[in-house]
Amino acid sequence: MNAGLLVLIFVAAAVFGYFIIRNVPALLHTPLMSGMNALSGITVLGAIVAAAAAENGVGAVLGGAACVLAMINVTEGFALTGRMLRMFKRKEDVK
Repeated sequence: MNAGLLVLIFVAAAVFGYFIIRNVPALLHTPLMSGMNALSGITVLGAIVAAAAAENGVGAVLGGAACVLAMINVTEGFALTGRMLRMFKRKEDVK
């Protein structure tokens, strides 16, 4: 696939995602984040496939870096969602 087309798809997805997330009410952020964290696992799989299918060392390094960054996103996203959900528990429930 043409690299220019891939960059165009990336930019369009980033802009589209920004405008969708910007209009989400604050009440829905926690469930939305939880769902997106699950979907971020697909990003990890894509990064692994990209690293494995790389034809040169640069592609393998970029795929590996993408895998590491996606895993950081997933891990921290679930940690943040857990902290946000703890805010809704009563004081006697939290121990």
